[in-house]
Amino acid sequence: MVRWLIFLLGMLTTRAGSPHHAEEDTWREAGDPREFGGHGPDGTWIMARDPLARERSAAAAEDSGWGRAEQPTRARRRRVPRWLKWGAIFALAALVFRKAVAFAVLTTLSAALQLVGLNVHLPSIKLAWPWTSITAGTTTDTDIGPWVLQKIEGITRPALGTENFNFVFTHKVSKSIGIWPCWYSSTFYAVGRASATVDLNPGPGWWSPASGHYRLQVLSRPVTGTPGRVMVTIVLPPPQLPQSVHDIAVDNTLSHVLSTDHSWTYPGFGCGALLRPQFSPSVLFGQAQNLAFQQATLNPQVTRPLISAAESAAAQIIRDNFIQPTVNALGYTLTGFTLRWSGAG
Repeated sequence: MVRWLIFLLGMLTTRAGSPHHAEEDTWREAGDPREFGGHGPDGTWIMARDPLARERSAAAAEDSGWGRAEQPTRARRRRVPRWLKWGAIFALAALVFRKAVAFAVLTTLSAALQLVGLNVHLPSIKLAWPWTSITAGTTTDTDIGPWVLQKIEGITRPALGTENFNFVFTHKVSKSIGIWPCWYSSTFYAVGRASATVDLNPGPGWWSPASGHYRLQVLSRPVTGTPGRVMVTIVLPPPQLPQSVHDIAVDNTLSHVLSTDHSWTYPGFGCGALLRPQFSPSVLFGQAQNLAFQQATLNPQVTRPLISAAESAAAQIIRDNFIQPTVNALGYTLTGFTLRWSGAG
């Protein structure tokens, strides 16, 4: 009896700890990669799950496009409207050139009011550019004479006064053929262009203190809120007229023939073949250029406008581009400027 009890207990102990029951319990855990097939608790055959099923399904979904996580789209950069850009540019230009804009607006408004017969008192504003603005509100003891002279000595190009002028000339060639007369004559209207030059920087010796060719007079020093005042006097060599025929230009587009005349034998009897080369464009241009050079150097009706234009150009260049910006940057205003010519009585 005791032996049977020991045998039964041994069977129960072996049944409870057998690997078969442990394996049956593992079937109930879904997705266990160790399951490859077996019987369930009710004795039916159960197919084991593929341990790589989830990975394969995810890869297939990714290849087909389904289930793919949407990539975050980059926010499109908003472009600034074009009208806003141009508006900012115009606003900046109006701010920089505010004095010139105010002068133009007041001038236009004044002309419009006078046109309709209204007499309205408007504020007076002088035309001023940013590069000629005065550095006001500063006090300086700087001797500005050498600074202005240094700017003048840096000038490298002469001033040119250019004028157009017209003249008429006749070109006639006569070559008799035996007893037969042979001649041809043409009268031309020509337009020439010439320039008179002014040397704005004759050299360091020209500006020596003993020469008296440069003088800057300080009328008042700048104080807080008020710019100083200066006057400048300069002496330059007189304008030079064209020095050679190569300094003259003839405008072929405006030049033309006024009239022609020839002998009764032209162009027959060989007269045309004999005279035609004497009226080639190169021959006519050379004659017109020589006559234009004479006009630009000897004819007072041409030389006076040339000299006047050169003097005006020299005064404008040296005053507006060199002297005035320099004195303004140092806190002064140019009260007076005088340009004289050496050798003038």
